Order: sequence, then C-alpha cells, then structure tokens
Amino acid sequence: MGLRELITDVWSWLDYKPVMADPRRPGRNAWGELTSSWVPDEDLRRLSAYRLLAAYDSNQAGQVAAITGDDEAGTERRELGDASKLVDTALGYLLGSEQTITVAGAEHTDDEPTEEAALALAVQDRLRAWAEKELLPLRIQQAERTAILLGDAVYSLAWDPAKGRVLLRTWDPGLYFPEWPEDGEQDGAEFPMRVHLAWELPEDKRRGLKARLRRITYELGPIAPATRRDTTKNGSAVRDYVYADDGEPVLSMGDTRNGETGVITRTYPWAPGRPTPWTCYLTDAEWELDDLKYTDFLYDLPMHKATYRARSDGEVLDRLDLMVDFIPLIHVANSIPASGEHWGKPTVATVLQALDELSATDTDSSGASATTGSPIIGLAGARLPIDRATGQPLPVKVRAGTVWQLTDNGRMEVLDTSAQLAELRARVDHILDRVAANSRLTAAGLGTLDPTALPSGYALQLALGPLDSLVAAMRLARTHKYAVLLRMVQRLHQAGQAEGWPAGESLPARLMWGPHTPTDRAAVLDEVVKGVGAGVLSVETGIRMLIDAGYPIDDAQAEIERIQARAFEAAARLADATGDNAAVRKYLGLPDAESEIPTTPIPEILPSDQAK
Repeated sequence: MGLRELITDVWSWLDYKPVMADPRRPGRNAWGELTSSWVPDEDLRRLSAYRLLAAYDSNQAGQVAAITGDDEAGTERRELGDASKLVDTALGYLLGSEQTITVAGAEHTDDEPTEEAALALAVQDRLRAWAEKELLPLRIQQAERTAILLGDAVYSLAWDPAKGRVLLRTWDPGLYFPEWPEDGEQDGAEFPMRVHLAWELPEDKRRGLKARLRRITYELGPIAPATRRDTTKNGSAVRDYVYADDGEPVLSMGDTRNGETGVITRTYPWAPGRPTPWTCYLTDAEWELDDLKYTDFLYDLPMHKATYRARSDGEVLDRLDLMVDFIPLIHVANSIPASGEHWGKPTVATVLQALDELSATDTDSSGASATTGSPIIGLAGARLPIDRATGQPLPVKVRAGTVWQLTDNGRMEVLDTSAQLAELRARVDHILDRVAANSRLTAAGLGTLDPTALPSGYALQLALGPLDSLVAAMRLARTHKYAVLLRMVQRLHQAGQAEGWPAGESLPARLMWGPHTPTDRAAVLDEVVKGVGAGVLSVETGIRMLIDAGYPIDDAQAEIERIQARAFEAAARLADATGDNAAVRKYLGLPDAESEIPTTPIPEILPSDQAK
C-alpha cells in the first residue's frame, strides 16, 4: 500500500483499504461524486468510509476492490451476506421487542391525580399519538440500521402547517455536514451552530435542468426584524426586511427591541420569563454545478448565484425564521464517541478484515467444491475420439455413463480435493467464531452456538454477557438523543400553536427499549407472586416487572384496579385493620354505600295541636 503517513482518527480501522489512503488520488477513485469541488477535504474520509461500508452491506465489496486495483479477481469474490447479517442482528438486539414513549410522572395518575400527573399523562398521550401518525417505529428502524452500518444517522423535524403536526424524516449521514467553530471543538455532547444537508441533483434534459447542488442550511443567529417574500430584478424569489412608514424595521409579533443596544429578544412558549436573542434560520437553495469554481466549498458557496426554494405554504426559504431557538436536526452516533469526537463507530468496524478473510475462504471453498464435485481426471493409454475435420483429439468431459477404452497399460487417476474442502469449511467456522467474539454479538447471539453445549440457563446468561454490555453501550449513546428529539417535538408543536399542546416547560420524555433477549416469563411470574404475596414487593412494582417480561398489559393502573376489584381476602384484612367500610369499598372499586339507618319523617306540629 505504501503508506507515507499514519492517520489515527475515527476511521483508522479502514486504512488497510487503498481507497481510504487518498480518496482524490487518480485511479483509486471508486466513486467520482465524492471528489466534486464542493466536498470539503476533511469530509472525504468519512464519505469514503460510508460508501465502502454500504458496498459491504450490498455484497459489492469485491467490485470496489476490482475498481481500486486492490484485488484483480475482485469480481470473482464470493460474498454471502455476512456483513448484512451482523448489521441486522445487532439492529434486532438494539431495538428489542418494542419501543415505548414515556413521560416522567404519567404513571402516577390515579382516581384523584395531581395537576402535574394529569399534564404528564396528557403530553404522553399526545406524543404517542404523534408517533403513530409519523410511523415512529418505522423511522427508528430506518435510522438505526444506518447508524449500525455506517456509524451515524440523522433525523430532521419540521413543522407542517397543512397537517398541523411535526414531520419526522431520516437522512443519509453522507448528506450531513455540521460546521464547527474555528477552534475545532467537535465534542459529541455539543451541538453545532450551523448544519448543512447537501447533495447533487442530476441533469434533467427533459425539463431543461442542468446538474445542480442543493444545500439545506440550519443556522442559529441573532433575531432579526420581520421579513416577507420579495423578488429580485431577474425574477428570483428572496426574503426582504419589512419597514414601517417611518423607516424603522418591523418586528415579528412578540419580539421586543432594546433601544440602547438594538438587540431583539423573544420569549418562547417553553421558556416563559426567559427572553433570548437567538433563533434558527432555514435556507434551502440550489446552485448549478457549472457556476461553481474549484475553490467554492460547501461551507462558503456564493449566495448571489443561488436559487431559493419555497415551502408548501409559499414561504421562501431564504433565512426563514423558524421561531425556535434550536436546530431541529438530531445526529445519532452508534457508539459513545471518544473525547473530542463527534462521529460514531459501526458495529462491523473491528471485524471488517475478518469479513474479508471469510469472503476469501468462501471463494476458495467454491473453487475446491467445484473440483470435488467434478474432479480432475488423468488418463493414460486411453483411446480418445478424434475430430475428423482437424485430426486432433476431442476434449474429454466427464459425464454420467461415460466409458473410456484403455490399453493394457492404461490407467486413470482422480485428483481428490475433499480434504482441502473440509479444511476450508473448518476455517469458515473458526473465522465466524472470531467475528462473533470480537464484535461482541457472541455465538449465542448470532445463533451459531449449539444449545446442547450449554449445561444450564446460567451458562447461557454468561455466554450472552458481552452482548448485554454491547446493547447497553449502544442504548446509552442514544438515550440523550431521543430525549432531545421528543423535547423538540413538543416545542415545535408549541411554536406552531398546535391545538391541545400546553405552553410552558417541556416535560422530560424518554424512549424506552424492550428486552433484547428472551425472558423466562414463568420465573418472573413466580417471583412476582411470591414477592407481592410476602409483602416485599408492591403491586405496582410487580405489574411493572410483568410488563418488562412481555406480558400483554396495556395499562398498569387499570390492571391494578382489576386485580384489587377481585382481591376479597385483602379487602377483608383491610376491614379488620381499619374498620373503615368506606376505605374497603374504595379499594374494591365500589361506589359509596348509602347509610343503613332508615330516616323517619317528623310530622309537622301545628299551633292548634300545641294548645291542646
């Protein structure tokens, strides 16, 4: 490979591939669009890694190797979907059996809920209704498979005035370009002040459109005066400031301007009493590639050559004020980024060379199986058929029922390659064991472990230990990001003044993952029965354990009420302990009883009766 320098970064595990050494080097370019003039040099390694990993997922790694000159026989390489299987297996364990949105405090709603609990339950119901409309489980599966395969995934949120709700969309991380401060701060816990989504649009000859570059930019900046749609001299749509009759700029509704400093502040619905001078601007523009010079990079494109797009409601997307103080994009990393890093690490990163070894072994096994099924035969003293036209012996082929006539000293020898084929198959099993161990998916997790090899369930639990730690780390890397996503959903509905969404501080909401491994439901049920019966576990805790074990309980509070309505022995003990009949009826869910003392009407005494 002839390395001239050693690069240590997030994608160093791919440096053994020639295409990663210098993506712009002629003859090594497997994808020409990555070397366009607008692509920043610091993003080339990341984009090259994405494309290479996508090739492994689609069984095209051999074609990439043939194009880059890494392997002359790359087109003959056998790829049997091992990379895709690792990704899908890791995805299944990460997602678990289900994903549930929960809001802190919503589970404390009883017959007389507090105001905070009722508000939490209302927000939880609205978030779940939104998730159902936006197909959140499907979007999560799309994004998370990309994150596991490439190391990163991107969500975007946008308010749709026509539908009256927030729209959720997933993006290819190869289109995601965050712009960091000049000091180079890229910590995974920080958020950039400016983010771009950029990609090329092909030429459309039918519509008379040239090849273009589209860039969507989200940028946090100081609040500016109000703007409206306008047009330039050449008819292009832009946004321009609105001025009053006295020449002063007009402010948006609710904004205030400091007369001394000139700073405009705004109070958002989710931060009452805390005015802020920041807002998020959205710009969606296109450039013709012919208008861009080699020095025009993505981060500093010439705005005077841009053509701005319009939203569905007619708003021109030229620094459109979104009326929020955050960028509605969420970057999800597959792993916990190292200090000072922003990008995640794919699940197949550490075993990619093992996948190459596995593919090479499969290729060799294919060749060995061919010679084993159709062996090479050596003939001596055979009378071969002659081509009457040329006088040369005809090619000899082995078919069923073929008979060769041999001379007295003739012989036939067969090349036996079955031993080599068996060795190659054993090597495949060895490599698969290494892949399972080094990826931490484990042989038990991949389904290649013989169940009879485990003496007990405890041994299986130990065998799944690395998988448990892998899933825990992957979920930890995502917990904060999904909490931010659900917080943004609440705030965008507040900014859009959606009906039913309360104003005020956003409530903490989380995405809860289901169990990633099968649970012994019978053991959990026995544990709950004994714990609740002995009084060491509450009924609420027992119901939560049953829900986590996979029992079909939709509403924990309703299930508790149904249990108590039939718990007559517990009600009898409550009556003996308190002597309060009303408390017993409330425990059983019965209405208040009427008084058992009959009322006696008192006759009215007239003055004439008193005289008597």
